[in-house]
Formats: sequence, C-alpha cells, structure tokens
Amino acid sequence: MFIHHVYFWLKNSGNKEDKAKLIEGLRKLSKVSTIKNFYIGQPAATRREVIDSSYDVSWLLFFDTATDQDSYQTDPIHLKFVEECSALWTKVTVYDSIDANI
Repeated sequence: MFIHHVYFWLKNSGNKEDKAKLIEGLRKLSKVSTIKNFYIGQPAATRREVIDSSYDVSWLLFFDTATDQDSYQTDPIHLKFVEECSALWTKVTVYDSIDANI
C-alpha cells in the first residue's frame, strides 16, 4: 500500500468558487487508473495545538504500490490537472507513506 496525501492552500482562501474549481479538478483527476481509492476533504472544526487546519482542501490517495503512484505522477490526466488548476493555489504540501511492517 502507498498513501499519497496532498494539502492545498488556495490563493483566495475562503473563495467558494476557487474551492469548487479545485474540487472539480480533483474529481476529474480521480479517473487515473492506478488510484485504488481517494478522498477529498477540508479542515474539520477540531481545534487543538497539534492540528494544522490552515489548508483549504486535502486530497488523500491510495495506491497498491509506489510504482502505481509514480505512474500517476506522469499520467496525462494528472498533468492536465496541474496545468488547469495550479493557478488556484499558493502552496501544496505532500505526505507520502508506506506500510510500517514493524
């Protein structure tokens, strides 16, 4: 299992139209064949010192393998998403993880 979690900070944070455009772009992006499952989220109302809720939208992806995730990065659908939506955000942070197998 390979997990790819992306956090987006919009240029116009709080702008409903920009947020809707990004979410629509992510829905189109979910058509990449190597994605096993995905989830589009936004910050929850929880407030504790350890929680960073400064982002606008999160994109959680599950792949069977790291190779599948590598393929996703160069997939034409992903490249089109970046081309069409990158003007919407100021910052993107990605957290990738694999099974701990301890």
